[in-house]
Amino acid sequence: MNNKMNHPLITVDGRTLMDRPLEPPNFVVDTLISQGLHILAGSPKVGKSWLALWLAVTVAKGEPVWNMTTRQGTTLYLCLEDSVLRIQNRLFEITEDAPSSVHFCTECALIGQGLEEQVETFLTAHPDTVLVIIDTLQMVRPARDATYANDYRDLSVLKRIADTHGIALLLIHHLRKETADDVFNRISGTTAISGAVDSSFTLVEERRGSGRAKLSCIGRDIEYRELTLERNGENVWELVSDSREEPVFHEDRIVVLISAFMSTRTVFIGTPTELSERIDPVGVERISPKKVSRQILQNLDALRKIGISAVVRRSNGRRLIELQRAESDDTQGVPAVDPVDPAGALCGDLQAVSEYGE
Repeated sequence: MNNKMNHPLITVDGRTLMDRPLEPPNFVVDTLISQGLHILAGSPKVGKSWLALWLAVTVAKGEPVWNMTTRQGTTLYLCLEDSVLRIQNRLFEITEDAPSSVHFCTECALIGQGLEEQVETFLTAHPDTVLVIIDTLQMVRPARDATYANDYRDLSVLKRIADTHGIALLLIHHLRKETADDVFNRISGTTAISGAVDSSFTLVEERRGSGRAKLSCIGRDIEYRELTLERNGENVWELVSDSREEPVFHEDRIVVLISAFMSTRTVFIGTPTELSERIDPVGVERISPKKVSRQILQNLDALRKIGISAVVRRSNGRRLIELQRAESDDTQGVPAVDPVDPAGALCGDLQAVSEYGE
């Protein structure tokens, strides 16, 4: 038997990691639902299932979700508290035409009793799957005591599926009736449920039957935000307002600034501090040296598309950023700088990090 304890730890040092291109989270719904495990909790009859059905159909179509772009692909909706007839009726309300890439299932096995294999089989048959929704979590859990260990065990199984296949897996769940200062503390179950998921969403009506609700969002890959939603006559939740303000520093702002900076030169080699002082001399953009390195590593492809290559290297213990315009052949006199890490220094998953974008 292969004993994992006999293998050494696979590590990457901080210097190497900070010099590698960053792979941003892969979002199914941009800025809201990334790859991983998520939970959507709400009070009974609030409209969670209507929202889940609309999400499954909208992502399968590749249409925007509340002004946010989606990654089109196959979706699977395990609607375990509904009949096929009810789903059919609801589909006629929310859409004129449901695509063949959204799949529905009203029965499945429990966690640890065949569910994992059933989902894996579906994902193998539909490798372009991007979103799986389980409505509700309680319907796939085996009957056992509600302990922290049991909650964490069940959700870890589901998270492993999401992470292994690079999909978003959304669990529909319940909120406790009692109020709490923090709405996320009302998610039914132990704190293991919130701890095991990548993000949590709570859907709470302003008042019972009002058709207006607040979707609170918190997670590892998303910023905290509150969306005010209103259910229209076709039972589709429409966006009324979004607390997420436009960030001061747009992700692609660095591309604009570097494009302008490099328009008068062919090569730049300098420290992050020197570059941030050159592209933001007055500090209006609030681009710190730490931020400039990160933003460049996140936007290598965008910079490449406008003809600018960017490399983060080290020379004599200093981190240097090297920028070159593609049309430039004027590279004589550029000081040589050594790569951060010799080839082959990383292995396994960490090696994939080092090879990204190279």
